[in-house]
Amino acid sequence: MKTASARHILVADEATCQQLRRDIEAGQDFAAVARARSLCPSGSEGGDLGSFRPGEMVPEFDKVVFSAEVGKVHGPVKTQFGYHLIEITRRSD
Repeated sequence: MKTASARHILVADEATCQQLRRDIEAGQDFAAVARARSLCPSGSEGGDLGSFRPGEMVPEFDKVVFSAEVGKVHGPVKTQFGYHLIEITRRSD
């Protein structure tokens, strides 16, 4: 059974999401940015969403987590909740 683990940062607008991605790519810690800026309750855990299977997250999120490169920051990814930066921390096929 396919599973993945990821962490994310949720913000209200695309411009903020793009700025946070630049900050992380410039060396800021993903978990620290998530704790400071994420609108999701998972922010208090550094954005960690734990392990999940396909279909447990909204489709736009699933598509990235189960197809994009592991260990990289992806986004902005727009969902019904807002804009996400997603870092896939593990994936098994």
